[in-house]
Amino acid sequence: MERRTPPRTKEGWYILHDFRTVDWDAWREAPDHVRERALEEGRAFLADCEAVDDAEDGDSATFAMLGHETDLLFMHIRPTMADVEQVGRRFDQTAFAEFTERADSYVSVAEVSDYVTDAYFEEDEEVENAGLKRYLDQKLYPQIPDAEYVNFYPMEKRRQPEFNWYDLPFDQRSEHMTSHGEIGRSYGGKVSQITAGSIGFDDYEWSVSLFANDPANIKNLLAEMRFDPSTSKYAEFGRFYVGRRFEPHDLAAYMAGEAVPAEEADSSEGGHPHAEGHPDDADESEHGHGGDGDAGGPPSSVAGDDVRGELEEMGVYAGKPHGEDVHAVVLYSEADPAELFEEVDGLRTNFDHYDTHVMTAVYEPEHEEDAETAVVSLWETDRAANTAAGFLSELPGVVRQAGDDGDSWGTMGMFYTVKPEHREDFVGTFEEVGGLLADMDGHRKSNLLVNREDENDMFIASRWDSREDAMAFFRSDAFSDTVEYGRDVLADRPRHVFLA
Repeated sequence: MERRTPPRTKEGWYILHDFRTVDWDAWREAPDHVRERALEEGRAFLADCEAVDDAEDGDSATFAMLGHETDLLFMHIRPTMADVEQVGRRFDQTAFAEFTERADSYVSVAEVSDYVTDAYFEEDEEVENAGLKRYLDQKLYPQIPDAEYVNFYPMEKRRQPEFNWYDLPFDQRSEHMTSHGEIGRSYGGKVSQITAGSIGFDDYEWSVSLFANDPANIKNLLAEMRFDPSTSKYAEFGRFYVGRRFEPHDLAAYMAGEAVPAEEADSSEGGHPHAEGHPDDADESEHGHGGDGDAGGPPSSVAGDDVRGELEEMGVYAGKPHGEDVHAVVLYSEADPAELFEEVDGLRTNFDHYDTHVMTAVYEPEHEEDAETAVVSLWETDRAANTAAGFLSELPGVVRQAGDDGDSWGTMGMFYTVKPEHREDFVGTFEEVGGLLADMDGHRKSNLLVNREDENDMFIASRWDSREDAMAFFRSDAFSDTVEYGRDVLADRPRHVFLA
């Protein structure tokens, strides 16, 4: 009797979808002081959850649900099952909880399987491809995407005599999963997802949460997937829920039947505005997002704020273009530049649906001996940049992502817009400075790359043994002279982007 081998999985963070109905009759009949206390405790609890005050890391979000099944969704992602159990119990202690009843819930855990890669499952094996590693880390340690709408549903694979998923050989199942994934990737930038396993944890085998600023994109994605054999032949679904995100400080407006997000708090044209104190607005060293990280957890990151401050004291502009921080994803590819550009062009069309997207472009090396081509994607928020990195890591020929070299200081990217009449002068000056850099202690390499669509838009990437080595250059007369020279040849202030 042949026994099928299940796919191996690696588990990450745990997820709780907590669906609540509101007892509106009780709410309307309650005295004002009772409702005020309930709102105060409800807002405080939800704000603490989104700030992840209760755990080392994770994420939370609140959604106003549509339809008759439920009114609210509290979505919590935490490192352990104990964390999500506790956060659910803490809500029950609030005065606001007295006006709600749990209508449904779902427990699952983020995972990757060897449908995607076998690198996690071989002894002493590590994921060497930087892009793939970032993609897998985002699946294991997900952050809730910065999008306005959510769609949640549980699903499982069919086990019927004619179509039994678990009777298929691994290679056939893997082929189905690859085809299914290609449909999802075609909606990159339009729809983001968090998929988690729930065998033994809940009634179905997986939970799926889809996020988008345009809910029609979610419908179109699901409709297209219905025609894929992995769905039409082998998938079963539970109930579908759809909701709209709002911030904890808008809880009173929601309970009063007013528009959420509240008009006075809506500081952005698209997506949901972040409340003060949201993790996106905090320094990354808080709530476990920085530092050295724990074994088995997500990679740590290093902020560039202290470097910016030091450069500002030297009179060097070091970030915050147009009054805002810019968050960069830079990947390097060995693929043919024309092929790479075609893929990037399709992806950024989807990115442009998001107000947080600044630009995405392909930069080719000015000198042929520098073989790698760079894909640069700039975003207004760190979370949006990390989400985009997951899609960009699947571009052809990606060999590494800037910032993933653990034995050196993070790449400093400097983006220059050169006056057309001074382009040759700028390239010549870079070569002169490059000669000086070659003799500096701690300097590894600096490359000049040019925007494929605008030869006057240039990107310099440098790598150093340490932060101190780089700062020594920035304090040097050579760099001071270069900055002064740039005042005459540049059309705009350079954007200095620090990557961990």
